[in-house]
Amino acid sequence: MENTTRSVVASQAQRIVVKIGSSSLTREDGSLNLEAINQLTRALADAHNRGIDIVLVSSGAVAAGATPLNMTRPKTMSDKQAAAMVGQSRLMAAYEIAFANYGITVGQVLLTVPDVIHRKHYANAQHALKTLLGMHVIPVVNENDAVVTDELRFGDNDRLAALTSHLIDAQMLVLLTDVDGLYSAPPTEPGAHLIEKVSGLEDLDGLSITGRGSSVGTGGMRTKVAAAELAASGGVGVVLTSADNVEKALNGEPVGTWFVPSSRHPSARSLWLEHVAQVRGHVTVDAGARQALTKARASLLLVGVTGVAGRFAEGDLIEIKDETGRVFARGLSAYNVEELLGFVGSPRARGQRPVVHANDIVRVRVHKEK
Repeated sequence: MENTTRSVVASQAQRIVVKIGSSSLTREDGSLNLEAINQLTRALADAHNRGIDIVLVSSGAVAAGATPLNMTRPKTMSDKQAAAMVGQSRLMAAYEIAFANYGITVGQVLLTVPDVIHRKHYANAQHALKTLLGMHVIPVVNENDAVVTDELRFGDNDRLAALTSHLIDAQMLVLLTDVDGLYSAPPTEPGAHLIEKVSGLEDLDGLSITGRGSSVGTGGMRTKVAAAELAASGGVGVVLTSADNVEKALNGEPVGTWFVPSSRHPSARSLWLEHVAQVRGHVTVDAGARQALTKARASLLLVGVTGVAGRFAEGDLIEIKDETGRVFARGLSAYNVEELLGFVGSPRARGQRPVVHANDIVRVRVHKEK
């Protein structure tokens, strides 16, 4: 899609991901706002019936489950998981009833981090979502809060929505919140004005972007902007606006803030590894290994590793540094740190499996460790 104006992207989009937050779906007492769900459903059904594949990333499960459990705001992981177990079925039931009024079937898709970062899981998640879309079903995606851990979670559904947009090769992402767009400062401050378009990171310089928003959500404007950047950096156009503007946003009308998509089109898995996943350690490699990784895009072999640091297990994300300390790649380690230390400098290193397979490596912008 050469023209990246919002009207053109919206008119040509075949797949659109829409994310809505808890604050837009719940009342002040924490119960589900069925009127808001019906308004959202009506707009999505209209786009769906025009032949657009729609994926809905919906928060609200924890909030929906907190009320019947007599919780105010769940704080511990176990409380959040309990609320999610109760609330997810209530949330899906509300969507099923609302979409049934338009003759549309919905399907629940609960994702975890391994579904995005591990090759086999990634392919399975991608196939499942595309199969549902091929059957004209609207997938309703959420993080599987009932089983995730602090170490392996997306952290917020804005980020999950950005990665989902790449997972299904969407052309546009609509992030719905309780404000009508990104402002130069908190909207209540004098002189704050709406930022209508963000073409690159330089457009965000000097802005005062706040953290957590409502009492029922997990993220604020900062997480939404980060998710928008994540999606746009991979070629997905992003609209950030209020839930009341969902229909206008889907139609390409000038509402909220438009994040211009780049020409890059990496996978959701690559974006997660490059920008989001937590690094557990690093390895230092010699000049030959660096050249093989950057020029030939080969696997990282044990013979090229000269140093190891950190505490990581097999499958954890590690940074790959050259001999000057510059990080130039990231990847999933095939060894734990103890195994790796035992091989460095040893003749036994030859003929062993790669430290990081070529399919598990992403190249990152070069920077020097402080």
